[in-house]
Amino acid sequence: MKIIKIKYSKGSLGKNNGTESAPNEILKELKNIWLNESFKELKFTSEDSDIKNIKEGDIYLGGDHSITEPIIKKISKNSKNFGLIVFDAHPDVYKEFEFPTHGDWLYHLIEEGIVKKENIILIGIRNPDIKEIDYLEKNNIKFYTAKELYLDRENICNLIMEKARNFDHIHISVDIDSLDPSIAPGTGYLEPAGLSARELLYYIQRLSFVKNKKTFDLVEVNPLKDTNNITVKTAAKIVGEFL
Repeated sequence: MKIIKIKYSKGSLGKNNGTESAPNEILKELKNIWLNESFKELKFTSEDSDIKNIKEGDIYLGGDHSITEPIIKKISKNSKNFGLIVFDAHPDVYKEFEFPTHGDWLYHLIEEGIVKKENIILIGIRNPDIKEIDYLEKNNIKFYTAKELYLDRENICNLIMEKARNFDHIHISVDIDSLDPSIAPGTGYLEPAGLSARELLYYIQRLSFVKNKKTFDLVEVNPLKDTNNITVKTAAKIVGEFL
């Protein structure tokens, strides 16, 4: 498994400076995990990549969420039916600028036609702007709120799995703020009432059974804002389940 480190925080426009240090810190903790929860030894290589020339890899570590936009542009080119599954507290479709930021990277991918609208699934939404909900509904983009997950976790996961099996390439993007800030305080936007680490791992582990090609990114971890390194440790745990 090849891990690509993208040490980039400029997409947060100064709101989450420090995410550029996350890849190295997460890898340090990853080396302390002997086995993942499938009892697999964690075998990986890692290398740095420039944001303007994304290298091919299996899992990408940011960095702020704007890095997902060039990643998707890079890896979706040879896919006939590319699917995008995003764990995030926010929809990231609130257009602010003419270039992708960590708050509107998905909007730009949609508007440029890089990913089919019907092939996008957003999971864990809990603090959207009303304009974002209007945009998602207008474009028939599937999303599940954190409240819905809490009330009907298994059935929603079954629906996601059923849809994911139709994609020939699945990219899973995990914004660490999809987790509750009690377990992931090291990020730029602390949104209460998020997923637990166990809930997020449940979805990731279930999705691992889909046999289609899969790639991953994990973003928005900020070691400078962390408490007792718990966010970095949790991020490493998540990455370990991808390997």
